[in-house]
Amino acid sequence: MPETSSPASRSTLRLWLLATAILAVLGVIYGLTSRHQAFAALQERSSEAAVLNVATTHPNANEDSGYLQLPGTLEALNEASLYARSQGYLRRLHTDIGQHVKAGQLLAQIDTPELDEQLRQAEADLATSRANEELARSTAARWEQLLEQKLVARQAAEEKVADARAKRAALEAQAANVARLRQLQGFRRIVAPFDGLVTARNVDVGQLVTAAGGTTATSGSSAGALFRIASLGQLRVFVQVPQAQSAIIRPGLPARLDLPERPGEHYAAKVVRSAGAIDPQSRALRVELSVADPQGHLLPGAYAQITFNVPRTAGVTRLPVSTLIFRGQGPMVAVVTKERRIALRAVKLGRDFGTEYEVADGVGSDEDIVLNPPDSIWEGQPVQAAQPHGQPAR
Repeated sequence: MPETSSPASRSTLRLWLLATAILAVLGVIYGLTSRHQAFAALQERSSEAAVLNVATTHPNANEDSGYLQLPGTLEALNEASLYARSQGYLRRLHTDIGQHVKAGQLLAQIDTPELDEQLRQAEADLATSRANEELARSTAARWEQLLEQKLVARQAAEEKVADARAKRAALEAQAANVARLRQLQGFRRIVAPFDGLVTARNVDVGQLVTAAGGTTATSGSSAGALFRIASLGQLRVFVQVPQAQSAIIRPGLPARLDLPERPGEHYAAKVVRSAGAIDPQSRALRVELSVADPQGHLLPGAYAQITFNVPRTAGVTRLPVSTLIFRGQGPMVAVVTKERRIALRAVKLGRDFGTEYEVADGVGSDEDIVLNPPDSIWEGQPVQAAQPHGQPAR
């Protein structure tokens, strides 16, 4: 028969089991507490990570003048390409590129031997026609006298009178031809049509000059104009104004011209006219401005930056372009509420001024607008405004 355990052994076993159970319960409680604390810490870190640090600005609601900057191209007020009207060889050059010339100043001379011979032949033909006309005129006068005396037939007298008239017409034609050739001979002298600067010379001494194309194509030279001259002192600036800003353009609108090669120097300009129609290709209005340059610093053909003084529209605010968000609902901005959360607002845009745009509706002038909002920003997102009262837009 098995040996029966003593009461002391059974009591020890029950104590050991109780202690083991207590330790197991304490382990479970400790594990649950640790997991809860870790979850709470994770939630806290997630909440902190969800808070977005942003910089803000206020819409600008003042009514001072604004600015519109656009690129432009400088052109001379008067610019002309000089072509030859007489064919021959260039005999002498009197000017070169970069030289200032006066109106009527001699630029070059052309030898025209063929034209000179044509003129001499035409003058000889004119002398022959003049002699024939004088003879025909005197003959017609005598035949008219004989007709009055009824000594000749009327038909014969009328033939003599008609012959005299034909000889007179031939004389006038020869005189016109001589005058034409003399005018062409005068084009042997290439002169400046106005005061200005020689910006191009496409001819050399001894080169064949043609009346049709200016110069013949040779190595180092192409057929075309002999010279190109641009006036100085007053220049034109052409600017392509986008359709959205075309309504503000009017004659007399002031502007400022800046050149990249002359930093710090500004030139006053003003609008003188516009094309009056939007180009269907570029959707822009071609605008011409006038700028004075008495010192000759502005060069025709140069690039310039044009800044227009644009009056602001009453009741319309402005914001930097860096505040704009484009989504499927249209243009939007992120507004920081009093609870420091994001509110996405749809806005109605007005004119675009490059660095700024007008907001006709959607935000108030005292609201904080997020600068450079990320694409992932969402409605109700908590934020921390690094610049809660940022500088207003210009």
